[in-house]
Amino acid sequence: MTPLISSAAQPRENPKPEEQKLEESTVSLKSKPNLTMKSIPLLLMGCGGVGRKLLEHIVSCRSLHAKQGLHLRVVGVCDSKSLVVAPDMLTMELNDNFLSEVCRVKLDGSSLSTADQFGECRVFTKPGLTEKLIGVASLLGKSTGLAFVDCSASSDTIGMLTQVVNLGCCIVLANKKPLTATMDDYDKLVAHPRCLRHESTVGAGLPVIASLNRILSSGDPVHRIIGSLSGTLGYVMSELEDGKPLSQVVNAAKSLGYTEPDPRDDLSGMDVARKALILARLLGNRINLDDIKIESLYPEDMGPNVKSVEDFLSSGLVSLDNDIQERVNKASLNGNVLRYVCVIEGSRCEVGIQELPKNSPLGRLRGSDNVVNCFSQYLQEHDNFLGA
Repeated sequence: MTPLISSAAQPRENPKPEEQKLEESTVSLKSKPNLTMKSIPLLLMGCGGVGRKLLEHIVSCRSLHAKQGLHLRVVGVCDSKSLVVAPDMLTMELNDNFLSEVCRVKLDGSSLSTADQFGECRVFTKPGLTEKLIGVASLLGKSTGLAFVDCSASSDTIGMLTQVVNLGCCIVLANKKPLTATMDDYDKLVAHPRCLRHESTVGAGLPVIASLNRILSSGDPVHRIIGSLSGTLGYVMSELEDGKPLSQVVNAAKSLGYTEPDPRDDLSGMDVARKALILARLLGNRINLDDIKIESLYPEDMGPNVKSVEDFLSSGLVSLDNDIQERVNKASLNGNVLRYVCVIEGSRCEVGIQELPKNSPLGRLRGSDNVVNCFSQYLQEHDNFLGA
């Protein structure tokens, strides 16, 4: 029976479990126990919230890593416009003071193009960044090894990742888009299972990917998954259950840091759909995003191309309050609650609002926690993963 795992969610400004998982994944790719100090070269793409927290976590864990015989040697950091690398990537690294300055500058919204002011480094800017990154992978991949960490939210990294994995690099993903691209690109990435870690793409701080892989490897095929995979939408649904209007709940979630700057990025359901697609493909379903039925919490005429964020929050959301409240009341009369979930069963994959029993694992869900229920020959509804 799968153990119950739980952890509490935090707003986006605070460290989240996936940053620690990223760092653990990076270590697990190359390290071996009971050896002398092992140096693992690492290049980070993406210096947003997740990327910065990963760098901060690496710096803060130096003494722990030393006890484990490990050293994460950060040789490069890249944002969408600039790449900063150590002067000699074969032997040198960007030191911890430099990395702290990188985090500070990116928190302020500035570019890495002026990073040479922080210390000794080489800075490259567009055009030609992709070629330069592939050059780094070529230099280190089959010599010292390189952990290529993608903490961006960009689909532009897909082609590059399929190339660097062939150059001997290991890939660690927080970015979901490479794993939700075309089946052709997906196949190229997963063709190197020993060189790919993507635990942080689904389930926040939970070992969902690793656990599913172990279940499948044991010869127990999973035939159904139902889960709440969005902390934001989990919070919204449980607050609606308490009788609060949707407009009030979404604005509160934004102020708490649970949503993206534009809450429609969460309310569209696309983020949940990407997570569901990753799980569905893990189960062997050869499907694409277009094959998933996705329910958005707002209509097309309130989309980003029609309304500004300010107009959506001030007037658009209010017009949706009555409809969603009617659905909440109807579910309550049936002894049920509404939850935004993904359902994967056979070749079917869909995400949206479902009416579920109040005393079920998903019905008992509160706040921004995640729940994933897996069903197989040996796993039933009570065997589930809980987390942030």
